[in-house]
Amino acid sequence: MASGIIAYFALAREPWLWPAACVSGLAFGLAVQLRGRPVLRAALLAAGFATGGFAGARLAAWRAPPWPDLPRGATIVTGTVSALEALPEGRRVTIAAPALDGGEPLARAVRIRLRDSDDADLVTGDTARVRALLRPPSPPAYPGGWDMQRDAWFGGMAGYGFAIGPVSVEAHGRGDRIQPLREAIAARFMAALPGPRGAIAATLFTGLGAAIPADDRAAFQVSGLAHLLAVAGLHIGIVMGLVFACVRTWLAASEFAALHWPVRRIASLSSLAGGAAYLVLTGAHVPILRSFAMACLVVVALMTGRRALSVRALALAALVLMVFAPALVMGVSFQMSFAAVLALVAGWEVLSPRMALFGAGHWWRGPALYVGGLAATSALAGTASLPYAAYHFGNATLFYVPANMVAVPITALWVMPWGLASLLLMPVGLERFTAMPMGWGIDGLLAVAHGVAAWPEAVWRVPQVPPWGLLLVSFGLAWLCLWRSSPRLAGVLPLCAGLVSPWLAASPDIVVSPDARVIAARVGGVAFVSTARGASRFDLDTPARVWGLANATAFESRANIGVSCDTGTCRFALRGGTALLVTDASAACAGASAVISALPLRGNCPAPVVVDRFSVLGDGATSITLGADGAAKITDHMVRGDRPWVIAAPSHLATSSLPPAATE
Repeated sequence: MASGIIAYFALAREPWLWPAACVSGLAFGLAVQLRGRPVLRAALLAAGFATGGFAGARLAAWRAPPWPDLPRGATIVTGTVSALEALPEGRRVTIAAPALDGGEPLARAVRIRLRDSDDADLVTGDTARVRALLRPPSPPAYPGGWDMQRDAWFGGMAGYGFAIGPVSVEAHGRGDRIQPLREAIAARFMAALPGPRGAIAATLFTGLGAAIPADDRAAFQVSGLAHLLAVAGLHIGIVMGLVFACVRTWLAASEFAALHWPVRRIASLSSLAGGAAYLVLTGAHVPILRSFAMACLVVVALMTGRRALSVRALALAALVLMVFAPALVMGVSFQMSFAAVLALVAGWEVLSPRMALFGAGHWWRGPALYVGGLAATSALAGTASLPYAAYHFGNATLFYVPANMVAVPITALWVMPWGLASLLLMPVGLERFTAMPMGWGIDGLLAVAHGVAAWPEAVWRVPQVPPWGLLLVSFGLAWLCLWRSSPRLAGVLPLCAGLVSPWLAASPDIVVSPDARVIAARVGGVAFVSTARGASRFDLDTPARVWGLANATAFESRANIGVSCDTGTCRFALRGGTALLVTDASAACAGASAVISALPLRGNCPAPVVVDRFSVLGDGATSITLGADGAAKITDHMVRGDRPWVIAAPSHLATSSLPPAATE
């Protein structure tokens, strides 16, 4: 089913819906009739799920509302506040069904960063009014990069912006009851634990993590502890385990209940109810939805005497998510979450029999099994999710095993129990007494994250992973984990091929951002960058994401090797091809295979390939590969094609005058 969804998103044009739907229905119908032919039936089921996933993705794209035309200048935004998030500095508000300058409400929401000094008494459900600059979602920073427009299309967002005036409350309303509760709990945690500790505590129990400072978030990512800030299986497992233990202990303390009631089943259902409450409270994101779906199957298995954890349960959880939200397959949360859990389930199937008799009869058996199990869990989950992190973020963390061996016990045995106690004491206003020891544990997590992140070579920059490389990794991982006999070893070959794909695939020599304000080139293993005023910080990371080069040098630097700069131009050659960077439209710009510029050249620089401020407005981000035969160009429009979520050129023109802070 995932392969059908991926095939839909890989197309350059929107396909018809009915052929895939008909093929899927026909395949399922034939599979029902061919019960006596298992091989053919399996093939038909596979075809039915693949085409069903294709049709489901097409249907989800068709159901999404179209892009609105956002104004180019300042506008008055009026609408209902659907979310209010605290940032390290200031707040960010999401307005549902916004009306722009008194017009008709839009079918999509907008997200606006309020001014840092704006302390208006605003809560979820209020009708707010604010003067702001809006821009549509940004296109990919380079061809094949992260598609923010696709995420916004399926997420119901129309655009992002920042306030240029104070926000005012037009009317008070109740709205959603859950979101105000989440925001109130987050505010209580941050009041009891000022600074990063409160922001992390709020993240663990509400999923609202925008207030975590950037340097702390980066330390968690580099040290391999980012999953602690992404509420998922670990957190809901701790919550359900604590609820199960408390309820079972309480019932066992009663002689009548212990003798006459099914204590274990009652405790299991209670833990499931606690997990459901935690799911709702933390925002029902993809990782925790997957975890809760598996938790439901585990509880059912425990109550019926069946096997609790299996790849079949994981497949059912994935199937449910793909049916209701097929676009999640393309996201990093879905990919990393399912890869990690698949490796855990399959890995423990192999390790459990070997550990069952380990150290039998010795006092050190328990501690050794705990430490070994923690190391194995960290290694399995971290290694399985590493290729997906490299694909989406362009880096790989190397010391995730020791970091998790220290941080996970702190989280499970100290931070989360004290946090749950704080949550229970909030109605009576006594949460500060339990939040204080929780803060000590969070201090320990911060110390581990920053300490490991400071180790030499803690993060490894990885060149851009080609899509076929990620597909090989996924196929190899699935093959290795699903088989239970010797054929499983065949999955190592595609897995290894996918891991080395960043160094096997040809990478471009030049990358131009969607607004041409960032022009990056790789010459002799060195990244050179030319930036114009107003360049986006995300676009400035292009050399690190495309070539795995963290440090970049300015073209005009005197120390450059392989780049010669004159007045208004910089020239460099690769594999027989020559490129010319033009910084002055009046400079001579002849004799090059490719001419690139952040200026509108207006035909003044004839060359086989010309990329300037005007060309990227229609083509999007552009990459160029030089060679003896000339220059080959690939544009974002060539990669993404004409899809519903791809915003046309006129909307790009409306964003060119806005500063990059609008996307934050």
